[in-house]
Amino acid sequence: MTLDMRMRNNMFRRLPVERATGRLYGGRHRLRVVYRTRDLVVLGLGVMIGSGIFKIAGEQASSTAGPGVLVSFLIAGGVCVLAALAFAELSSIIPVAGSAYSFAYVAFGEVWAWVVGWALIMELLLAASVLARVWSLYATQALHDFGVPIPSGLGDLIGQQKGPDVFAFGILLLVVLMLAGGSRMSLRSLWFMVLAKVIVIGLVIATALKFFHPGNLTPFLPPSRPAPAGDRTVLDAVLGAVGGGTPHAFGTWGMLAAAPAIAFAYIGFDLIATASEETDDAPRKVPRGILTALVTAIVLYVAVAFALVGMVGMDGIARLNPDKLLLAAAFDSVGAGAMGKIVDVGAMLALTTVILVLMISLTRVVFSISRDGLLPRPLAAMSRYKVPSRATLVAGGAAVVMSQTIDVLTLEQLVVIGSLFAFLFVAAAVPALRRSRPDLHRPFRMPAAPLVVLVTIVAVGWLMLNLNVQTWGYFAVWMGVGLVLYMVYGRRKSQMRLLLDTPPERPVAARLAPAPPPGMIPPPGMAPPPGPRDAYSSPGPYGTGTRPAEHRSGAPESPYPTGRYPAGRQPGGQFARDPRPGGRAPEQYPSGRADDPYALDPGVPDPYGPRGGHGQSGEHQEPPHGGRHRR
Repeated sequence: MTLDMRMRNNMFRRLPVERATGRLYGGRHRLRVVYRTRDLVVLGLGVMIGSGIFKIAGEQASSTAGPGVLVSFLIAGGVCVLAALAFAELSSIIPVAGSAYSFAYVAFGEVWAWVVGWALIMELLLAASVLARVWSLYATQALHDFGVPIPSGLGDLIGQQKGPDVFAFGILLLVVLMLAGGSRMSLRSLWFMVLAKVIVIGLVIATALKFFHPGNLTPFLPPSRPAPAGDRTVLDAVLGAVGGGTPHAFGTWGMLAAAPAIAFAYIGFDLIATASEETDDAPRKVPRGILTALVTAIVLYVAVAFALVGMVGMDGIARLNPDKLLLAAAFDSVGAGAMGKIVDVGAMLALTTVILVLMISLTRVVFSISRDGLLPRPLAAMSRYKVPSRATLVAGGAAVVMSQTIDVLTLEQLVVIGSLFAFLFVAAAVPALRRSRPDLHRPFRMPAAPLVVLVTIVAVGWLMLNLNVQTWGYFAVWMGVGLVLYMVYGRRKSQMRLLLDTPPERPVAARLAPAPPPGMIPPPGMAPPPGPRDAYSSPGPYGTGTRPAEHRSGAPESPYPTGRYPAGRQPGGQFARDPRPGGRAPEQYPSGRADDPYALDPGVPDPYGPRGGHGQSGEHQEPPHGGRHRR
């Protein structure tokens, strides 16, 4: 088997960076450029700040970490910052819509790219379905809090844990139609909703600090005690098998155990990378957007956690009304019930932005995988709005069906494991690409890469071990289905394989026209027959051949035939400009080419100045494009 055949059939064939970024052929970057740095920050805040900011701190403080949950937020944030550094470097050299999928394709090969892309599809599809259900629950609660009566016919069709739900269906349908109509409208809507929910968060923090009591933060690390019975994590199973230990809550171990659950709140910064093809100057702006959005989200989460725990304390949180949003119930307990209604509105806005960004990212990942042929190519078709409308409609339809037929709220941890799985590959891709492609320009570089990459992989692996055993089982089934799909369809339809199967084009020589009769003037474009007057002329009406150098001792070959232009050279060795009307100007010939009739003799200055072009005044002018567009 030849090398080409092995490459075509090899599942580990890698996508060249130049092809991934569209530098070798046109049309890859067909998405409309709509994002700036601040838009990317809003995109990240839109997905990272959801309803979890109003409840996750209270849940983990009362059940796992106590006031030490503040440190848990910082631990989880630190792990995500490490992963974000890897995303920032790879986004600066491979700014494409596929994000982790494309990074794995370039660094490790096709089958690994498919595995990562399939995990991303699971994560984003399931997350959109889960949050649509949660949106329905909060919308129903908000209607109840505001005293809005619910028609009896809708009582069993809204705010349901599973089964058909009108609110979940409606919010997904609205988002899908908005995205199918173009990115600009969705971006303006996202700006409005993110600003509104940030204002709500500011009001929550300011109001909670009025009821702040330092005593609610002590003891900062409550005494450790056995955790309540529940789903065992993989780490619990390993520790139990090795040492016979049991899970514990509170204390140092509880503070560490809360970090994996909190990391779920920060997941979403990686989705900013899926907007790379729609961002101007993406290699610089996308890394900035990723890191700025993540740091901002960490600050807001820690501030809300500090205000909530300081307002009611760990024991007070455990006594709150479980039927209401935790933060709204906390305000009710201190006599600030009006803030509870504002929290309801903020939670609905927050969830709407999360669903919107999740669907944007899902469609871009599906678009990128389809463009490479691993999913049906028609899904990569663009609409007149320069958005992948087919991918949007198909992905949105799948999310709607999943939200209405599956008990998705029980599968929430699958979203986390899909994200963390992609984080592992992205972190490992940094040293892999530095080793295989050290020549690539990296506008952003991960500091102390070997050490930071190792710490990132260990930290992300530890978070994955804190997911329950059932989640790992479901994830294994999903990945098994994905591998079967790749072997049956993607491996055969891959654009990389089709590209390698296509034989290289060879130039075909044109047939020679018959020579004209003697004495006849040849038509334009036909070479005259060689004669004694100009035996060294090249074919063409004027001739561009050369005479041997021995006819002009000490001078280079002349591109003009002797006798045609007797004054073919100016004093000093510079060729004269073409006197023919419409002749080529010297600047049209790149300096140094063998066929450049205006090339200088070695050591002779150019009287016309630099070759970048001359205006009417004779001064040197820059090309019409910047250096990035020069050929």
